Order: sequence, then C-alpha cells, then structure tokens
Amino acid sequence: MEIRILILGILVAVFLISSHLKGQGPQTRTKLIKEVFHTYTQEEGVHNAFFQIESAKLEINESFVFGAFKNGNKVTSNTPFYTASIGKTFTAAAIAQLVDAGKLGFNDRIVDYLGDLISGLHVINEQDYTNELKIHHLLNHTSGLADYFEDKPKGDQPNMIQGLFVEPNRFWTPQELLTFSKENFSALFKPGSGYHYTDTGYVLLGLIIEKITGKKLHEYFEESLFKPLSLELTSMNLRSEPIQQPDFPLAEIYVGPTEISHFKSLSADWAGGAIRSTGKDLNAFLKALLNGDLIKGITLNQMQKWIPESLGTYYGYGLRKWVLNELSSELPKLTIIGHSGLTGSFMYYCPELDTYLSGTFNQTELLQNHIVFIAELLTKLKANN
Repeated sequence: MEIRILILGILVAVFLISSHLKGQGPQTRTKLIKEVFHTYTQEEGVHNAFFQIESAKLEINESFVFGAFKNGNKVTSNTPFYTASIGKTFTAAAIAQLVDAGKLGFNDRIVDYLGDLISGLHVINEQDYTNELKIHHLLNHTSGLADYFEDKPKGDQPNMIQGLFVEPNRFWTPQELLTFSKENFSALFKPGSGYHYTDTGYVLLGLIIEKITGKKLHEYFEESLFKPLSLELTSMNLRSEPIQQPDFPLAEIYVGPTEISHFKSLSADWAGGAIRSTGKDLNAFLKALLNGDLIKGITLNQMQKWIPESLGTYYGYGLRKWVLNELSSELPKLTIIGHSGLTGSFMYYCPELDTYLSGTFNQTELLQNHIVFIAELLTKLKANN
C-alpha cells in the first residue's frame, strides 16, 4: 500500500525538553519511551499498536504493545502486524542482492526482462516510453508511472484502495495488477524527469525478481531474506507462512471503523507492501541491510542516492530518509532512514543515536502519527543522552 508524505505541522511545544532529563540512565529512558508510546496509543482510532526500539549506544532493547482483538484477546509482541509499504524495502533489497550476484543492473531496461508483458505501459500523448523504463526508475519512483493504489483512474473505475472494499474477497495475481494499471491509468511524465510514488513500479520489480530467479516472490524472500536472517515471524500475507507459529496470525488493521485484516483483496499489495512482521524482525532486517550483511557496501551506497520527496523527506532505492530539523528548525539535527506504510507502520534507523525503531499504529487515518511519534521520542532521547 502507499503512504502520501504530507508536510507535517509539528508544534514546537510538543518537543520542549526538560533540562533534568540530561544524563539519566537506561531505566529513565525506558520509562520515557513507555510514556511517549502510551500517549500516542490514546489517540482516537488506535485499536492496537506495536513498538520495538533497540540501541546499543543508549542501552535500550524494549518491546511495547497496546490493544486487543475484537474477541478480547490481547495482542502480544509476537503478533505479526501488516507492514504495508515497508515491503518495498524488502523488494529493493532483493533487487540489490541480484545486482550483487551479477544477474541484473540498476540501469538495465525492464523491457529486457519482461518483454511484451509491459507493452504499452508508459504512453504519454501517443508517445510510448515503455522501452526507456529502467530498474532504478522503479526503485526510486521516477518512472512516471501512475499509482494504481491511490491515483485517480480514467472514467468511473475505482482505484485499488477503493477496490479493496468493492471486492474484498478477490485474490489478485501480479499479472492482474499490471493489467489493472495499464487499462485504468495513464503515465504522468517521461522516465527520469520527475518523482511520483507508485506501487505499479514495485509490481514490475517483483515480476523481474520472479523472472530472473524462477521462483515466486514469497519463495525468494523466504530463502534469501527471512530464513538467513532468522526472521521467524515474518511472511508474505496470504501467500506464505512464517517459520515460527506466532501467537496470533495477524493483528487487526483498521481503515476508519472498518477492520480489514481478513480481506483477500489485500493481495493487491504484493511486492509493494504485503509483508507481515514484528518490530523485532523488522529491526533485525534493517540492521542487516544497513550493516552490509545482505548486500555489498557499494550497492548500499547506490540505494541511498537520495532525491527530494517532500519537506524534509528524501527517497532512495526502496528507502526513505527524514531530516528532522528540516521539518522544524526547533527539532534536533537527527536523521532516520528506512520506510513507512499507510497503516501507520514504520521501520527506521537513527544513525546519530544508533537506534532502530519499528512498529505500527495499525490505523490508516493516523499514518502521520508515526513520524510525529518518532520525532518526539528521538528528541527526548537525545536530550537524555
């Protein structure tokens, strides 16, 4: 699924730090984290929430959960949640692994892998630019392709986020997603000439992974990402099962008052965000990616060729970067690198504090809360350090 990054009006007063916090120890920091997390779980519409924070520098390794299922069972830290667009980072990591293996290049044309499958995909004013699309255009959303999830389609056809509710029991294949995009949307600009966040590009990346490896995307994830990193509670929603049996299959997801975790139409996410995971697993994955345990350093550097996305926000190859003091000059000079999702999910690393933060508020109306939560928490942790 897709998150539209909005310009955040962060109130400076929220982040004013009391001087007495300076220099307090791990117990004080844990109490502080718990209090901030609790504040955000009290927002209207939060039915469940998860948060995992790990930092060797700050001596923190804590898991926090909130809420219960509709049947009364309380969620646990071993309950997988829907990660939404965080899945793009997994897909980008898989592409990067194939680059390291010499099986493709970031500058390769996608037509050389998908051929007639993408015929007529990128047409503007009767000019076909499909053959100019390259893999890096898909990774950093500079392809000019429309977003089948949230963009306005031609005519009266619903987009996919509306379609989730129109046909909740429909299971979408990747080929059907591509057909849906080609039939109902028009390209926006020439490849490489602009930025537009689009899940369509990540469907193409998933298809390229399958074409090169001869495996289903979820099979490649299992063999090359989940199992090697011991991500025991991570799997592709509706397509695979985790290595270890979780306490519950999937935390409930809310769009307004509607709970949608049982919708088969969520299969429309696929390579753009269909992973279910836990905060602990997400932190482990991001740590492995950024520490060079999954891909070569030179490849990781290429993934971090940032282009502007919105105020204080930059996008690389399946990675997003926030610069907090660009959101507000009153915020500290801290950076977070990772990704987030429409459901209020987040997976980020703050290099200045050597801190990993992953979790979700599992409510689409609160998608902005994750960055406000992280900004407040990191500001207070920095003052405490």
